[in-house]
Amino acid sequence: MSAIATNSPFWETVALGLVTRILGPVHTEVHFRALDARERAFEFSAREGALTIAATDALAASVGLHTYLREVCGTAVGWDTPRPLPVTEFPDAPPTRRTAETDQLYYLNFCTQGYTAAYWDWDGWEREIDWMALHGVTLPLTLLGHEAVLLDAYAALGLDESTVLRFLGGPGYLPWQYMGNLDGFPGPMPSSWVDGHLRLARRVLERQRSFGMTPALPGFTGHVPDELAPGRTRTRTWQGFTTHVLDPADPRYARVAEEIARSQARLLGTDHLYALDPFIEMVPVDADPAFPGRVARATLAGLTEADPDAVWVLQAWPFSYQRDFWSDSRVHAFLDAIPDERLLVLDLWAEEDPQWSRLGAFGTKEWVWCALLNFGGRTDPIGDLQGAVDGINAAKAAGNRPVGLGLSMEATRNNPAFFELVADQAWTRTGDVSRDWLPGFVRGRYGPESDPALLAGWRALNTTVYGASGVRIFPEQFNGVLTARPGYTDLARPERVRAEVDGLVWYPWTDLVGAWEALVGAAEREPALAEGPLGGDLADVAMAVLARVADHRYAELVEAAAARGAVSAEDVERFLRVFDDLDALLTTRPEYRYATWEARAESWAADDTDLRVLRDNARRVLTVWTTPGDTVLDDYAARLWAGLVGGYHRPRWEAWGRGLSRAVVDRHGATAELNRELTGIAERFLAEGAPTVEVPPEGVVGRSRALLERYGRAGAP
Repeated sequence: MSAIATNSPFWETVALGLVTRILGPVHTEVHFRALDARERAFEFSAREGALTIAATDALAASVGLHTYLREVCGTAVGWDTPRPLPVTEFPDAPPTRRTAETDQLYYLNFCTQGYTAAYWDWDGWEREIDWMALHGVTLPLTLLGHEAVLLDAYAALGLDESTVLRFLGGPGYLPWQYMGNLDGFPGPMPSSWVDGHLRLARRVLERQRSFGMTPALPGFTGHVPDELAPGRTRTRTWQGFTTHVLDPADPRYARVAEEIARSQARLLGTDHLYALDPFIEMVPVDADPAFPGRVARATLAGLTEADPDAVWVLQAWPFSYQRDFWSDSRVHAFLDAIPDERLLVLDLWAEEDPQWSRLGAFGTKEWVWCALLNFGGRTDPIGDLQGAVDGINAAKAAGNRPVGLGLSMEATRNNPAFFELVADQAWTRTGDVSRDWLPGFVRGRYGPESDPALLAGWRALNTTVYGASGVRIFPEQFNGVLTARPGYTDLARPERVRAEVDGLVWYPWTDLVGAWEALVGAAEREPALAEGPLGGDLADVAMAVLARVADHRYAELVEAAAARGAVSAEDVERFLRVFDDLDALLTTRPEYRYATWEARAESWAADDTDLRVLRDNARRVLTVWTTPGDTVLDDYAARLWAGLVGGYHRPRWEAWGRGLSRAVVDRHGATAELNRELTGIAERFLAEGAPTVEVPPEGVVGRSRALLERYGRAGAP
C-alpha cells in the first residue's frame, strides 16, 4: 500500500528551483507532494494547466518531472539542450506512476574530471547537476576540492605547502594524481586554483546533497609524496610515470588514510562513500597473493578510524585491464578482505567486458553495472544500443542483482543516445531499442511534432554506428586515421590496412549516408532545430562519415605507394581535404571548437604564471598527453574538434604526405625525419595553441548539405 500525502515535502524548495531553471520563472503551476511507498517512486498528473508530482524523494520527483516533459510535452533535457525549454503550458495527463528499477544510478569516472569538467565554473556545474537530477543520479563521483584536502592533510603530517603543490602537479591532470598514477606533472599547481576550487566544491556538494544525492569523494590509495617517508616507500610505474607508495605494514599507511579522511570531512563534509583504487592500471608492488588483502585492511583501518560508517567504492577496472595478474582467485582474495557492508563494486566496463558474469556477480558484495563506452573522451559516434540494454537486463536477472546502474564514461558530451538509454534503465526496462525506446528519444530530443525523417534517420544510425554488436569499442581499434599519429609502417602491409579500413564499416554504407540525408533534410525543413541538439547530431554524423572517408583515402595512398613507389601531390591533397572540410563543419558548433575548451581553462588564471600552466595543461592532455616525442599516450584523448582537426592533426598528416615517396625507398630515414617534424608540430602547439578558425556563414545546416553532396554521393567511402 502507498499513499500521497497532502503536506509539502521537505525537498520541495530544491525541486521548485529545478523547475525554474529548466522551464523559466513563469511556471508556477507545479506542485510537489510526498509519496509514501516502500520503493523509490513517483506519480505525475496534470489538469487544467497545473502539474502535480508526488514522489518518495527529491530525485524521484526530478525524474517524474522529466518523464512528464518527455512523454507528455515531447521535450527532454540533454547535455546540449537549450534552456529554458519551450514549454508554454502543461497538457492534461492522467495519474502516471513509476517505480525505480534500481536503487542507485552512479555517475562519472575519475577521468571525466580531466577530460570534460576540468575547467567548469559554477554555471557549468549547476547545469550538470540539474542534468543529474532529471536523470535520477543518486551517486555522483565528486573530485572537486580534493587538492585542498591533500594540502590540509599533508600539512598536518608535517609537509610544507610548496612540497605538496609540487606533488599535486598541474590542475588539468589532478584525476590521475588522485588515482595514484602520477605526481608533479605537468605543474606547478597554482595556489589560486586550490582556494577557488575549494569554494566551488562546497557549492557543488551543497547542491548535490540538497537533491538527496550521496557523493563519493576520493580516498587514500597508498600514493604519497616521497618526502613524507624518505627511504620507506616503494616505486611503481604507470605509462612511464614513477610514483611512490607506502607499504601497508608501515604504521604511516593507516595514519595517512585517516588524516586525509578527517581533512576531507572537515573541509567538505562526508557522505561516507570513498572512491579509491590502489591498483588502478598498476599491479601491486608485491606479487604475494595476500598482499592486496593487506592493502585493503590497512586502508579500511585508516578510513574507519576517521569515519566508522565508511564504505569503499571500488572500480573493477583492474580485474579487466590486467587480467593476467588478477586471476579469479586473486580477485576473490582481495574482495574477501573487505567486509560486505564496507564495499560497493563498480563493474566499470560492463557493456563490453562484464566482470560480474566472470566473478559470480561478486558473490555477496553490492555492485553497480556501469557503461564506459568512450576512452579518453573520444568524440567518435559509436556504440551498441541494443547490446547495452541486453547486458543490463541480464544483470538485473542475476542472483545477486546490481544495486544500481552507472555511467562511467571517461568524458561526457559525446554519444548522448547511448548514455541516455543506459540512464533510463534505472527507471524502466527496454526490450527492443528501435521499437520501444528510439521514438521517445527522438520526440524528446527534437520536439513533439518532429519530422518523421528524424526517427527514420536514427533507426538507420541504430543499425550502423550504433549497432556495433561484436565490435570492440576501444580507442586503438576503432578511431581510424584522422586523429592517429602518422607513420610509415603500413607501407609494408597494404593488405592489412585495407582489411582494417573495411572492418570499420561493418554495416551497409548507404544506410549511414541515408541517416545523414534524413537529418540534413529535416534540418533544412526546420532550421531552428539546428540551433539545438540537431545541430550537434549533424556534426556527429558528419564525423562518422568523414572519418571513414579519410580511412579509405589513406588506404588508397598506402596501396598506391606500395604498388607504384610514388603518389601524386593531388592524391595527398585529396586526403587532406577531408580534414579541412570536417574542421570547417565543426567550427559551426561552439561545443566542437577547441577554443571553447582553452577559454574555460584560461578563465581560472589569476596571473600570467597561472595562464601558462592552464594553457599548457589544456593543450597537452588532448595531444601528446605526456611530452612531445614520448608516444606512449599520444592522441589517447584526441578530439574531433575545430582547431585540432585542421590545426594539429592535418599538419601532421601533411608532413607524412611530404615524406611518403621517400619512405617507399628509405622507410627508416623517412620515419626519423617524420618523427622530428611531428615533435616540432607538437611543441609548437603546446607553445602557441590552435589557430583561429572562421565560422562558415552558411552554418551547420549549409555545411552539412555541402559535405553530404561531396562525400555522401560517392558510393563507397
